[in-house]
Amino acid sequence: MITMAGQQTWQWPSRIALVAEHTESNLYHLGKRCLDVILAGLALIVLLPLLLLITILIMLDSPGTVVFTQKRVGAKRQRLGRQAIWVIQDFTMYKFRSMIENADSSVHEAYIREFVEGRAQATEESGGKFKLTNDPRVTRIGRFLRKFSLDELPQLLNVLKGDMSLVGPRPVPPYEVACYGNGHHKRLAALPGITGYWQVKGRCQVSFEEMIRMDLEYIRNASFGYDLKILFLTIPAVLSRRGAE
Repeated sequence: MITMAGQQTWQWPSRIALVAEHTESNLYHLGKRCLDVILAGLALIVLLPLLLLITILIMLDSPGTVVFTQKRVGAKRQRLGRQAIWVIQDFTMYKFRSMIENADSSVHEAYIREFVEGRAQATEESGGKFKLTNDPRVTRIGRFLRKFSLDELPQLLNVLKGDMSLVGPRPVPPYEVACYGNGHHKRLAALPGITGYWQVKGRCQVSFEEMIRMDLEYIRNASFGYDLKILFLTIPAVLSRRGAE
């Protein structure tokens, strides 16, 4: 049982285990982990001046913490005899704060429920995207950070910790998982990623069911080469601000 801001109580089957339907070699997961650690470590060093600048801008823009933390649902791969399983569990995800301090999440929770149930519509106001528009909780610097996905940079720490990968399905809050129906949990059978197939191909521009299809397609075709391809596609996707809020 998880209580979020807005006095909503969400229940979901935490710490469930999903059997890996598609067998990826241990060598792939070892190589993926090595790539994550090397690239995330290098990125933190190279981007240190930018991280410090963003920190200063957030502090000047609005009162509150610089780094926002939130519970997200992820997975860890474990071996059970000859079989691989994914243990679904919560972890703490880091982001640069792009909203006012202690923003009420009930608005987003309600929208996510509509999105998962297929009742949310992509409107002209949102540029044909599935997302909240004109959100008063977002700060001035927060809008800029979101446009270029700079608010996601602290997740490099999540990668180093092993909670996330550079590439994988997006990590979602527990209140989204609580709305999942049959088959939707299969998208959790992978380390969540900072970027992924959905992020570079459909971010905020496709329905929930299409997002699930994209995540499952990535999981079925996971490979070292596929991960590298998505990483390279992330650069033009970020620069073009495709689907960014």
